This record gives sequence, structure tokens and C-alpha cells, in this order.
Amino acid sequence: MSSNNKNRSGTPRSQRQLRVGEEIRHAMSEILNRTSFNDPNLESVIITISEVRISPDLKNATAFVVPLGGADLEAVTKSLNKANGFFRRELSHMLRLRSCPRIGFEPDTSFDEAAKINTLLQSDSVQQDLRHDDDDALIDSQAGDDEADS
Repeated sequence: MSSNNKNRSGTPRSQRQLRVGEEIRHAMSEILNRTSFNDPNLESVIITISEVRISPDLKNATAFVVPLGGADLEAVTKSLNKANGFFRRELSHMLRLRSCPRIGFEPDTSFDEAAKINTLLQSDSVQQDLRHDDDDALIDSQAGDDEADS
């Protein structure tokens, strides 16, 4: 689900970066499903890892997380970052990599941004502009049909 296939420098992510990031995402999901945490912010919270971006040298990874069920996003992210040593140890047992990357967790706000854009697109002013553009296109196509008939 990599929505951004470019590094910060603007160069495309390599196939290896994408593949390793996806492997880490699956492994992290498995760890989250089978582990119970003593942290109250992580207790009985379902966490979705939407994407893992990994650096070109495969030494650092950023996991974008979304807690389901209305849990506090910042508190969950902070708690996951406190447990990043645990995740790194577990990942080192699960993955076949020369060295296990350092894991950092960040809140994924892409779903909020998508909802905000959708709300804007459904607003009356945008719908009015879209209807106006459709009317112009219909008039232009009818004018083209009239010219073709003559």
C-alpha cells in the first residue's frame, strides 16, 4: 500500500526497499496480533500498520500506524516507540536480513487527509463548479455535433 514511492531526495524507492518494507509490515502485524502489552495505551487496542518505509541502506524503517476504535493516536505512537527495542528483537528472529533496521513509529494521517479531501469534493461549491463544467462540456460537444451535421 505504498502511497509514496519516492525517497525524500525525490528518487524512486528501489524494488528491494519496497519488498523489505512490506515484509517488515507483515511481520510487525503478526507481532502485534500475538503479543499482549502491559502498557495501558496498547492494551486491547487494534493497531493497523498501513505502510513501512525503509531507508536506502535498509538500516532505518518508519512504520505508519493507525489505532482502530478511537484510541489516542499520539499516545499509541509514543508507546510503540518506547517498545521499539522489543519490535526490533522480534523482527530479527523473523526476517532474513543481514541487520535488523531500527524501527520508528509515526501516526498515519493519510486516512484523515483523504476524508478531508472527500468532504471538500462533496461540498456545494465544488459540486456547483463541477455541474457548470459539465454543462460547458455538453454545450461544446453539441456545437461540435452541429458543425459535423452541416
